[in-house]
Amino acid sequence: MEPVIIVLIILVVLVFIALIKTIQVIPQASAAIVERFGRYTRTLNAGLNIVVPFIDTIRNRIDLREQVVPFPPQPVITQDNLVVNIDTVIYYQVTDARAATYEVASYIQAIEQLTVTTLRNIIGGMDLERTLTSREEINAALRGVLDEATGKWGIRVNRVELKAIEPPTSIQDSMEKQMRADRDKRAAILQAEGVRQSEILRAEGEKQSQILRAEGEAKAAALRAEGEAQAVRTVFEAIHAGDPDQKLLSYQYLQMLPKIAEGNANKLWIVPSEIGDALKGLSGAMGNFGGFGGGGGQGGGNGNSGATTERREKPSID
Repeated sequence: MEPVIIVLIILVVLVFIALIKTIQVIPQASAAIVERFGRYTRTLNAGLNIVVPFIDTIRNRIDLREQVVPFPPQPVITQDNLVVNIDTVIYYQVTDARAATYEVASYIQAIEQLTVTTLRNIIGGMDLERTLTSREEINAALRGVLDEATGKWGIRVNRVELKAIEPPTSIQDSMEKQMRADRDKRAAILQAEGVRQSEILRAEGEKQSQILRAEGEAKAAALRAEGEAQAVRTVFEAIHAGDPDQKLLSYQYLQMLPKIAEGNANKLWIVPSEIGDALKGLSGAMGNFGGFGGGGGQGGGNGNSGATTERREKPSID
């Protein structure tokens, strides 16, 4: 009995193992390569799959999701003979599990080496300044080369990103100094423009104020002249309305003589010939200046004969 039991137990174990090898469950977004006697037979997709136990074997299970692989910094020489370290990140996806298994031994290593060589070719034709400012151009060129080369491997390169571009330390110091000088230059330019703008605004303000002041003075002079003209007109009208005689006019005439002589700069002033007539009329009115009036008569005679003027030098005031 015991040998029979042992054989049954062995058969049960073999059947259990055969069932395990027959039923293959493949997760979603994965694929499995099946070989029969070492030769590719088919590719198992996601779900429940049946294989022939002990004849079919699972060669490789491949993840079909998009993968992200960062590569270590690679030294690259630019066109101006400067060594820069570039970090790259590759986003790829396996589209053909059979090609990824049989066309290349290790597609990860192949992608890394292809990325390094392509990157060196691209950067070798650029100088440092263009390398630092042309990431999009480098990414596009690198992606095009990788996508074309990895297509036969059953891999599609979706994106290529440059994580960092590190120039030498001496170049970084020079770039920092240049950036600092550029910032100082822009600051000085902005400050100069601010001062210039403030000076322009101040000049425009002064100009406007002078214009307004001149307009105010002109208006004030016009109003003053108009007021004086109105005053003269009023006085003239008042005099004519009062019908003044010769005596009053002579008296007013004499009152204006001191104003004519005012001012220290007046060294010479003119006495009109009509002053004799005015004095004559005034002396006749007062009665006490007969002799002066006679002299005025002579002056009046002279005035009637030729309307001459007498020049008298004003005594200087010490």
